Amino acid sequence: MECLVISLPHLDKMPLRQVGEYLDSNVEHQVIESVNWSEEYPYKPITTFVVAVSLTRLYVFFSVISKDLRAVNKDDMSPVAQDSCVEFFMQVPDSDEYWNFEFNCIGALNASHRAERSNPTRLTPEELTSVKRYASCGDESFEEQEGTFCWDLTVSIPLRLVGLDGNNLPDCIEGNFYKCGSKTRHPHYVSWNPVVGAKPDFHRRDCFGTLWFRKPEPVMESRPVSPVEKKKSLKQRLLRLLGKR
Repeated sequence: MECLVISLPHLDKMPLRQVGEYLDSNVEHQVIESVNWSEEYPYKPITTFVVAVSLTRLYVFFSVISKDLRAVNKDDMSPVAQDSCVEFFMQVPDSDEYWNFEFNCIGALNASHRAERSNPTRLTPEELTSVKRYASCGDESFEEQEGTFCWDLTVSIPLRLVGLDGNNLPDCIEGNFYKCGSKTRHPHYVSWNPVVGAKPDFHRRDCFGTLWFRKPEPVMESRPVSPVEKKKSLKQRLLRLLGKR
């Protein structure tokens, strides 16, 4: 899978709540819909995301419609993947490490960077604070609620935190987006780019998709076209328009 990260420098001047409203209304949504372990975890909430970049920050807007809603974990670095959770993993070119950003529906964040899953470097309190969040569910924890819920989350990540320079962005980065909830009434593990494996595991950078900052133009084969070919082509188009071919 691949998507284009839209450049929107003016987002830095907007409150984060307004950023979410703008992205929701003005940028094409991508769908998180790959149910990778369907036999054991068939549930798939309706989940989309929008991703954009300014000169200083990377913005992600998540939108979810789900059966239930859980936000037991209130503190940063708590196990938010147990709750109603959305996640963004990424890796910049020429880096041995990848980054994982995991948010529950009230914006609590669990984040690290690492070369291997077993050896993470946890974000410091200052780094966690630099990742801004606005959650439509508020910021207070609550036990799981039954019903159908619509919620969204807007986050902004400093480019310098993940080793990017807004004035000199690479053509692309690799990454994936996820929707999960391991302790919800309907446990689920859904991804944007499909994940291959025997059991749920989002720490699979070999399954990352591509996020383009500058998507290359498709290569078109060019060859000289003779005047006869041009006339013939034009005639064929006219005949098709007249319904004679």
